[in-house]
Amino acid sequence: MSAPTRTPDPATRRPGGLLRHRDFRLLWAGQTVSAVGSNVTTVALPLVAVAALDATTFQVAMLTAAAWLPWLLAGLPAGAWVDRVRRRPLMIACDLISAGLFLSVPVAAVLHLLTVAQLVAVAFAAGLARVFFETADQVYLPTLLRPEEVPEGNARLHVTQTASYLVGPGLAGLIAQLAGAVTAVLLDALSFLLSALCLRGIRAVEPRPGRPATAPSLRREVADGLRFVARDPYLRVLTLFGAASNIGLVGYQAVLVVFLVRSAGLAAGPVGVLIGLSSVGGIVGATLATRLARRLGSARALLLAGALTGPPALLVPLAGPGVRVAWLVLGGTLVSLGVAVGNVIKGSFRQTYTPHRLLGRVTVSMQLLNYGTIPAAAVLAGALGAVWGPAGAIRTMTAWLALTPLILLAGPLRRRRDLPAAPA
Repeated sequence: MSAPTRTPDPATRRPGGLLRHRDFRLLWAGQTVSAVGSNVTTVALPLVAVAALDATTFQVAMLTAAAWLPWLLAGLPAGAWVDRVRRRPLMIACDLISAGLFLSVPVAAVLHLLTVAQLVAVAFAAGLARVFFETADQVYLPTLLRPEEVPEGNARLHVTQTASYLVGPGLAGLIAQLAGAVTAVLLDALSFLLSALCLRGIRAVEPRPGRPATAPSLRREVADGLRFVARDPYLRVLTLFGAASNIGLVGYQAVLVVFLVRSAGLAAGPVGVLIGLSSVGGIVGATLATRLARRLGSARALLLAGALTGPPALLVPLAGPGVRVAWLVLGGTLVSLGVAVGNVIKGSFRQTYTPHRLLGRVTVSMQLLNYGTIPAAAVLAGALGAVWGPAGAIRTMTAWLALTPLILLAGPLRRRRDLPAAPA
Protein backbone atom coordinates (compact mmCIF):
# COMPACT_ATOMS: atom_id res chain seq x y z
CA MET A 1 0.00 0.00 0.00
CA SER A 2 1.30 3.50 -0.81
CA ALA A 3 2.02 5.89 1.98
CA PRO A 4 -0.50 8.72 2.38
CA THR A 5 0.14 12.10 0.87
CA ARG A 6 0.81 14.93 3.31
CA THR A 7 -1.50 17.91 2.88
CA PRO A 8 -0.47 21.08 4.73
CA ASP A 9 -3.02 22.36 7.23
CA PRO A 10 -3.83 25.99 6.34
CA ALA A 11 -4.47 26.69 10.00
CA THR A 12 -0.85 26.02 10.86
CA ARG A 13 0.61 28.42 8.31
CA ARG A 14 2.49 31.43 9.64
CA PRO A 15 0.50 34.70 9.24
CA GLY A 16 2.04 36.67 6.38
CA GLY A 17 4.04 33.66 5.21
CA LEU A 18 7.79 33.34 5.48
CA LEU A 19 8.30 37.03 4.72
CA ARG A 20 7.53 37.59 8.41
CA HIS A 21 10.05 34.95 9.52
CA ARG A 22 13.16 36.97 10.46
CA ASP A 23 15.64 34.10 10.48
CA PHE A 24 14.42 32.76 7.15
CA ARG A 25 14.73 36.25 5.66
CA LEU A 26 18.38 36.35 6.73
CA LEU A 27 19.03 32.88 5.30
CA TRP A 28 17.25 33.88 2.11
CA ALA A 29 19.14 37.17 1.77
CA GLY A 30 22.50 35.54 2.35
CA GLN A 31 21.90 32.81 -0.20
CA THR A 32 20.56 35.32 -2.73
CA VAL A 33 23.69 37.47 -2.54
CA SER A 34 25.95 34.43 -2.67
CA ALA A 35 24.04 32.91 -5.60
CA VAL A 36 24.38 36.10 -7.65
CA GLY A 37 28.10 36.22 -6.94
CA SER A 38 28.57 32.55 -7.80
CA ASN A 39 26.78 32.94 -11.11
CA VAL A 40 28.92 35.96 -11.89
CA THR A 41 31.93 33.68 -11.44
CA THR A 42 30.37 30.91 -13.57
CA VAL A 43 30.80 33.22 -16.56
CA ALA A 44 33.70 35.33 -15.26
CA LEU A 45 36.17 32.45 -14.68
CA PRO A 46 35.85 31.12 -18.26
CA LEU A 47 36.11 34.70 -19.57
CA VAL A 48 39.29 35.22 -17.53
CA ALA A 49 40.66 31.96 -18.93
CA VAL A 50 39.74 32.83 -22.54
CA ALA A 51 40.47 36.57 -22.61
CA ALA A 52 43.38 36.95 -20.17
CA LEU A 53 45.10 33.57 -20.42
CA ASP A 54 44.13 32.41 -23.95
CA ALA A 55 42.94 29.04 -22.63
CA THR A 56 41.89 26.22 -24.95
CA THR A 57 38.35 24.80 -25.14
CA PHE A 58 39.47 21.77 -23.11
CA GLN A 59 41.05 23.96 -20.41
CA VAL A 60 37.86 26.00 -20.08
CA ALA A 61 35.83 22.80 -19.73
CA MET A 62 38.23 21.70 -16.97
CA LEU A 63 37.08 24.67 -14.87
CA THR A 64 33.58 23.18 -14.78
CA ALA A 65 34.93 19.70 -14.11
CA ALA A 66 37.10 20.93 -11.23
CA ALA A 67 34.19 22.79 -9.62
CA TRP A 68 32.01 19.66 -9.49
CA LEU A 69 34.61 16.93 -8.91
CA PRO A 70 34.46 17.36 -5.08
CA TRP A 71 30.91 15.95 -5.06
CA LEU A 72 32.30 12.72 -6.43
CA LEU A 73 35.33 12.61 -4.14
CA ALA A 74 33.96 13.94 -0.83
CA GLY A 75 30.17 13.91 -1.06
CA LEU A 76 29.44 10.74 0.91
CA PRO A 77 31.69 11.36 3.93
CA ALA A 78 30.56 15.00 3.94
CA GLY A 79 26.93 13.91 4.29
CA ALA A 80 27.66 11.61 7.22
CA TRP A 81 29.76 14.30 8.90
CA VAL A 82 27.09 17.00 8.42
CA ASP A 83 24.60 14.75 10.22
CA ARG A 84 26.92 14.86 13.27
CA VAL A 85 27.45 18.64 13.70
CA ARG A 86 25.57 21.92 13.90
CA ARG A 87 25.06 23.20 10.39
CA ARG A 88 25.02 26.99 10.66
CA PRO A 89 28.63 27.36 11.93
CA LEU A 90 29.75 24.98 9.19
CA MET A 91 27.98 27.07 6.52
CA ILE A 92 29.61 30.26 7.82
CA ALA A 93 33.06 28.64 7.67
CA CYS A 94 32.42 27.49 4.09
CA ASP A 95 31.44 31.05 3.08
CA LEU A 96 34.62 32.51 4.56
CA ILE A 97 36.82 29.90 2.88
CA SER A 98 35.17 30.54 -0.49
CA ALA A 99 35.62 34.29 -0.12
CA GLY A 100 39.36 33.85 0.43
CA LEU A 101 39.69 31.50 -2.54
CA PHE A 102 38.04 33.83 -5.02
CA LEU A 103 39.88 36.84 -3.60
CA SER A 104 43.14 35.11 -4.58
CA VAL A 105 42.29 35.47 -8.30
CA PRO A 106 42.35 39.28 -8.54
CA VAL A 107 45.34 39.37 -6.16
CA ALA A 108 47.29 37.01 -8.44
CA ALA A 109 46.24 38.99 -11.49
CA VAL A 110 47.52 42.26 -10.00
CA LEU A 111 50.84 40.53 -9.26
CA HIS A 112 50.94 39.07 -12.81
CA LEU A 113 51.02 35.55 -11.35
CA LEU A 114 47.62 34.30 -12.52
CA THR A 115 47.59 30.98 -14.41
CA VAL A 116 45.02 28.50 -15.70
CA ALA A 117 46.27 26.05 -13.08
CA GLN A 118 45.35 28.50 -10.30
CA LEU A 119 41.86 28.99 -11.76
CA VAL A 120 41.36 25.22 -11.80
CA ALA A 121 42.64 24.92 -8.21
CA VAL A 122 40.34 27.71 -7.01
CA ALA A 123 37.37 26.11 -8.79
CA PHE A 124 38.15 22.75 -7.13
CA ALA A 125 38.65 24.12 -3.60
CA ALA A 126 35.55 26.32 -3.81
CA GLY A 127 33.62 23.30 -5.08
CA LEU A 128 34.75 21.35 -2.01
CA ALA A 129 33.46 24.11 0.27
CA ARG A 130 30.22 24.06 -1.70
CA VAL A 131 29.75 20.33 -1.01
CA PHE A 132 29.69 20.95 2.74
CA PHE A 133 27.66 24.18 2.47
CA GLU A 134 24.88 22.80 0.28
CA THR A 135 24.59 19.57 2.25
CA ALA A 136 24.38 21.49 5.52
CA ASP A 137 21.88 23.92 4.00
CA GLN A 138 19.53 21.09 2.95
CA VAL A 139 19.55 19.72 6.49
CA TYR A 140 19.40 23.14 8.19
CA LEU A 141 16.26 24.47 6.45
CA PRO A 142 13.86 21.88 7.97
CA THR A 143 15.19 22.79 11.45
CA LEU A 144 14.45 26.47 10.83
CA LEU A 145 10.94 25.96 9.41
CA ARG A 146 7.91 23.88 10.28
CA PRO A 147 7.29 20.90 7.93
CA GLU A 148 4.37 22.61 6.19
CA GLU A 149 6.56 25.68 5.53
CA VAL A 150 9.39 23.76 3.84
CA PRO A 151 7.84 23.78 0.31
CA GLU A 152 7.32 27.57 0.49
CA GLY A 153 10.85 28.03 1.78
CA ASN A 154 12.30 25.92 -1.00
CA ALA A 155 10.24 27.74 -3.60
CA ARG A 156 11.45 31.16 -2.42
CA LEU A 157 15.07 30.00 -2.32
CA HIS A 158 14.77 28.53 -5.80
CA VAL A 159 13.18 31.69 -7.19
CA THR A 160 16.14 33.80 -6.13
CA GLN A 161 18.62 31.05 -7.06
CA THR A 162 17.13 30.95 -10.54
CA ALA A 163 16.98 34.74 -10.76
CA SER A 164 20.70 34.71 -10.05
CA TYR A 165 21.17 32.69 -13.25
CA LEU A 166 19.76 35.72 -15.05
CA VAL A 167 21.37 38.50 -13.03
CA GLY A 168 24.77 36.86 -12.45
CA PRO A 169 25.86 36.17 -16.05
CA GLY A 170 24.54 39.52 -17.26
CA LEU A 171 26.35 41.32 -14.46
CA ALA A 172 29.51 39.32 -15.22
CA GLY A 173 29.37 40.37 -18.85
CA LEU A 174 28.78 44.00 -17.96
CA ILE A 175 31.62 44.12 -15.41
CA ALA A 176 33.92 42.25 -17.79
CA GLN A 177 33.14 44.79 -20.50
CA LEU A 178 33.73 47.79 -18.23
CA ALA A 179 36.44 46.66 -15.81
CA GLY A 180 37.64 43.23 -16.88
CA ALA A 181 36.59 39.68 -15.99
CA VAL A 182 39.01 39.54 -13.03
CA THR A 183 37.04 42.31 -11.33
CA ALA A 184 33.88 40.25 -11.70
CA VAL A 185 35.49 37.44 -9.69
CA LEU A 186 36.16 39.93 -6.87
CA LEU A 187 32.40 40.50 -6.65
CA ASP A 188 31.91 36.81 -5.85
CA ALA A 189 34.42 37.01 -2.98
CA LEU A 190 32.45 39.90 -1.46
CA SER A 191 29.16 38.03 -1.89
CA PHE A 192 30.41 35.14 0.26
CA LEU A 193 31.37 37.58 3.02
CA LEU A 194 27.86 39.07 2.98
CA SER A 195 26.35 35.59 3.10
CA ALA A 196 28.43 34.77 6.19
CA LEU A 197 27.23 37.96 7.91
CA CYS A 198 23.58 37.09 7.20
CA LEU A 199 23.99 33.58 8.61
CA ARG A 200 25.75 35.03 11.66
CA GLY A 201 22.67 37.18 12.35
CA ILE A 202 20.22 34.26 12.64
CA ARG A 203 18.93 34.04 16.22
CA ALA A 204 17.38 30.57 16.24
CA VAL A 205 19.38 28.15 18.36
CA GLU A 206 20.09 25.03 16.37
CA PRO A 207 19.91 21.87 18.51
CA ARG A 208 22.98 19.69 18.50
CA PRO A 209 22.31 16.50 16.50
CA GLY A 210 21.57 13.59 18.77
CA ARG A 211 24.18 10.86 18.95
CA PRO A 212 23.69 7.32 20.27
CA ALA A 213 25.85 6.16 23.16
CA THR A 214 27.80 3.94 20.80
CA ALA A 215 28.22 5.90 17.57
CA PRO A 216 28.51 3.83 14.37
CA SER A 217 31.54 4.28 12.16
CA LEU A 218 31.56 6.86 9.40
CA ARG A 219 31.60 4.05 6.84
CA ARG A 220 28.49 2.48 8.40
CA GLU A 221 26.66 5.82 8.36
CA VAL A 222 27.57 6.39 4.72
CA ALA A 223 26.29 2.91 3.87
CA ASP A 224 22.98 3.61 5.64
CA GLY A 225 22.35 6.64 3.42
CA LEU A 226 23.25 4.80 0.22
CA ARG A 227 21.07 1.84 1.19
CA PHE A 228 18.06 4.04 1.90
CA VAL A 229 18.27 5.69 -1.54
CA ALA A 230 18.96 2.45 -3.40
CA ARG A 231 15.96 0.68 -1.85
CA ASP A 232 13.44 3.51 -2.13
CA PRO A 233 11.65 3.44 -5.51
CA TYR A 234 11.01 7.20 -5.58
CA LEU A 235 14.42 8.46 -4.51
CA ARG A 236 16.12 5.89 -6.73
CA VAL A 237 14.43 6.97 -9.96
CA LEU A 238 14.83 10.68 -9.14
CA THR A 239 18.55 10.12 -8.54
CA LEU A 240 19.04 8.30 -11.84
CA PHE A 241 17.14 10.98 -13.75
CA GLY A 242 19.11 13.76 -12.11
CA ALA A 243 22.42 12.09 -12.94
CA ALA A 244 21.52 11.44 -16.57
CA SER A 245 20.03 14.89 -17.20
CA ASN A 246 23.04 16.62 -15.63
CA ILE A 247 25.31 14.96 -18.18
CA GLY A 248 23.44 16.73 -20.96
CA LEU A 249 22.84 20.00 -19.12
CA VAL A 250 26.39 20.54 -17.92
CA GLY A 251 27.87 19.10 -21.09
CA TYR A 252 26.49 21.81 -23.33
CA GLN A 253 26.86 24.54 -20.72
CA ALA A 254 30.56 23.73 -20.20
CA VAL A 255 31.41 24.79 -23.76
CA LEU A 256 28.64 27.35 -24.30
CA VAL A 257 30.81 30.40 -23.54
CA VAL A 258 33.47 29.19 -25.99
CA PHE A 259 30.81 28.54 -28.63
CA LEU A 260 29.28 32.00 -28.31
CA VAL A 261 32.63 33.83 -28.26
CA ARG A 262 34.58 31.87 -30.87
CA SER A 263 31.89 30.38 -33.14
CA ALA A 264 29.18 33.05 -32.95
CA GLY A 265 31.69 35.91 -32.60
CA LEU A 266 29.93 37.65 -29.70
CA ALA A 267 31.62 40.06 -27.27
CA ALA A 268 31.79 39.35 -23.53
CA GLY A 269 28.83 41.61 -22.67
CA PRO A 270 26.26 39.94 -24.98
CA VAL A 271 27.45 36.48 -23.91
CA GLY A 272 26.54 37.14 -20.29
CA VAL A 273 23.20 38.71 -21.24
CA LEU A 274 22.20 35.83 -23.53
CA ILE A 275 23.08 33.17 -20.96
CA GLY A 276 21.17 35.16 -18.36
CA LEU A 277 18.08 35.47 -20.58
CA SER A 278 18.14 31.72 -21.10
CA SER A 279 17.46 31.35 -17.37
CA VAL A 280 14.28 33.45 -17.29
CA GLY A 281 12.13 30.34 -17.43
CA GLY A 282 13.69 29.18 -14.18
CA ILE A 283 12.30 32.17 -12.31
CA VAL A 284 8.82 31.41 -13.61
CA GLY A 285 9.22 27.71 -12.85
CA ALA A 286 10.38 28.23 -9.28
CA THR A 287 7.49 30.63 -8.69
CA LEU A 288 4.86 28.25 -10.08
CA ALA A 289 6.26 24.94 -8.81
CA THR A 290 4.24 24.63 -5.60
CA ARG A 291 1.09 25.81 -7.39
CA LEU A 292 1.57 23.22 -10.15
CA ALA A 293 2.17 20.51 -7.56
CA ARG A 294 -1.11 21.37 -5.81
CA ARG A 295 -3.14 21.62 -9.01
CA LEU A 296 -1.71 18.72 -11.02
CA GLY A 297 -0.35 16.62 -8.19
CA SER A 298 3.30 16.55 -7.19
CA ALA A 299 4.13 13.35 -9.12
CA ARG A 300 2.46 14.60 -12.31
CA ALA A 301 4.15 17.98 -11.98
CA LEU A 302 7.52 16.19 -11.79
CA LEU A 303 6.75 14.34 -15.03
CA LEU A 304 5.82 17.65 -16.69
CA ALA A 305 9.07 19.19 -15.45
CA GLY A 306 11.03 16.30 -16.96
CA ALA A 307 9.33 16.77 -20.33
CA LEU A 308 10.34 20.44 -20.34
CA THR A 309 13.90 19.68 -19.27
CA GLY A 310 14.58 17.31 -22.18
CA PRO A 311 13.26 17.88 -25.74
CA PRO A 312 13.41 21.72 -25.75
CA ALA A 313 17.21 21.44 -25.38
CA LEU A 314 17.31 20.45 -29.07
CA LEU A 315 16.69 24.13 -29.90
CA VAL A 316 20.02 25.23 -28.37
CA PRO A 317 22.30 23.94 -31.19
CA LEU A 318 20.26 25.97 -33.70
CA ALA A 319 21.68 29.17 -32.20
CA GLY A 320 24.03 31.24 -34.33
CA PRO A 321 24.91 34.80 -35.29
CA GLY A 322 22.24 37.48 -35.57
CA VAL A 323 18.62 36.54 -34.97
CA ARG A 324 19.54 32.88 -34.57
CA VAL A 325 20.58 33.59 -30.97
CA ALA A 326 16.82 33.52 -30.27
CA TRP A 327 16.97 29.71 -30.44
CA LEU A 328 19.40 29.73 -27.53
CA VAL A 329 17.11 31.94 -25.46
CA LEU A 330 13.96 29.94 -26.28
CA GLY A 331 15.52 26.53 -25.69
CA GLY A 332 17.33 27.67 -22.55
CA THR A 333 14.16 29.26 -21.17
CA LEU A 334 12.10 26.07 -21.52
CA VAL A 335 14.87 23.90 -20.11
CA SER A 336 15.40 26.18 -17.11
CA LEU A 337 11.63 26.22 -16.51
CA GLY A 338 11.57 22.43 -16.29
CA VAL A 339 14.69 22.25 -14.13
CA ALA A 340 13.33 24.80 -11.63
CA VAL A 341 9.93 23.09 -11.25
CA GLY A 342 11.62 19.73 -10.80
CA ASN A 343 14.18 21.01 -8.28
CA VAL A 344 11.60 22.70 -6.04
CA ILE A 345 9.32 19.66 -5.92
CA LYS A 346 12.14 17.13 -5.58
CA GLY A 347 13.93 19.14 -2.87
CA SER A 348 10.80 19.58 -0.75
CA PHE A 349 9.88 15.92 -1.20
CA ARG A 350 13.31 14.71 -0.07
CA GLN A 351 13.38 17.02 2.97
CA THR A 352 9.95 16.01 4.27
CA TYR A 353 9.94 12.34 3.14
CA THR A 354 13.35 11.28 4.48
CA PRO A 355 13.79 10.61 8.24
CA HIS A 356 15.68 13.67 9.52
CA ARG A 357 18.45 11.62 11.13
CA LEU A 358 19.33 10.35 7.63
CA LEU A 359 18.72 13.54 5.67
CA GLY A 360 22.34 14.65 5.24
CA ARG A 361 23.43 11.20 4.11
CA VAL A 362 20.45 10.72 1.81
CA THR A 363 21.01 14.17 0.28
CA VAL A 364 24.64 13.51 -0.61
CA SER A 365 23.91 9.92 -1.67
CA MET A 366 21.57 11.34 -4.31
CA GLN A 367 23.95 14.15 -5.16
CA LEU A 368 26.86 11.73 -5.49
CA LEU A 369 25.31 10.60 -8.78
CA ASN A 370 23.48 13.85 -9.58
CA TYR A 371 26.60 15.96 -9.25
CA GLY A 372 29.22 13.24 -9.66
CA THR A 373 28.39 12.93 -13.36
CA ILE A 374 29.07 16.63 -13.89
CA PRO A 375 32.90 16.46 -14.02
CA ALA A 376 32.69 13.57 -16.49
CA ALA A 377 30.19 15.53 -18.59
CA ALA A 378 32.45 18.58 -18.65
CA VAL A 379 35.50 16.50 -19.62
CA LEU A 380 33.50 14.71 -22.32
CA ALA A 381 32.15 17.99 -23.69
CA GLY A 382 35.63 19.47 -23.70
CA ALA A 383 37.01 16.45 -25.57
CA LEU A 384 34.16 16.53 -28.09
CA GLY A 385 34.68 20.27 -28.51
CA ALA A 386 38.36 19.72 -29.22
CA VAL A 387 37.52 17.17 -31.93
CA TRP A 388 34.24 18.39 -33.41
CA GLY A 389 34.21 22.00 -32.25
CA PRO A 390 31.88 23.56 -29.65
CA ALA A 391 28.82 23.24 -31.92
CA GLY A 392 29.35 19.49 -32.35
CA ALA A 393 29.72 19.02 -28.61
CA ILE A 394 26.53 20.95 -27.90
CA ARG A 395 24.55 18.93 -30.48
CA THR A 396 25.65 15.66 -28.88
CA MET A 397 24.90 16.74 -25.33
CA THR A 398 21.46 18.20 -26.04
CA ALA A 399 20.45 15.04 -27.96
CA TRP A 400 21.28 13.01 -24.84
CA LEU A 401 19.37 15.44 -22.62
CA ALA A 402 16.26 15.16 -24.81
CA LEU A 403 16.03 11.41 -24.06
CA THR A 404 16.50 11.51 -20.28
CA PRO A 405 12.83 12.12 -19.24
CA LEU A 406 12.10 8.53 -20.26
CA ILE A 407 13.84 7.46 -17.03
CA LEU A 408 11.03 8.96 -14.95
CA LEU A 409 8.55 6.61 -16.61
CA ALA A 410 10.47 3.57 -15.33
CA GLY A 411 9.47 4.18 -11.69
CA PRO A 412 6.20 4.51 -9.76
CA LEU A 413 5.72 8.20 -10.61
CA ARG A 414 3.63 7.44 -13.70
CA ARG A 415 1.02 5.64 -11.57
CA ARG A 416 0.53 8.39 -8.96
CA ARG A 417 -0.99 11.83 -8.75
CA ASP A 418 1.02 12.86 -5.67
CA LEU A 419 4.30 11.81 -4.11
CA PRO A 420 3.99 9.97 -0.76
CA ALA A 421 4.53 11.80 2.53
CA ALA A 422 6.66 9.06 4.10
CA PRO A 423 8.26 5.74 3.12
CA ALA A 424 5.77 2.89 2.93
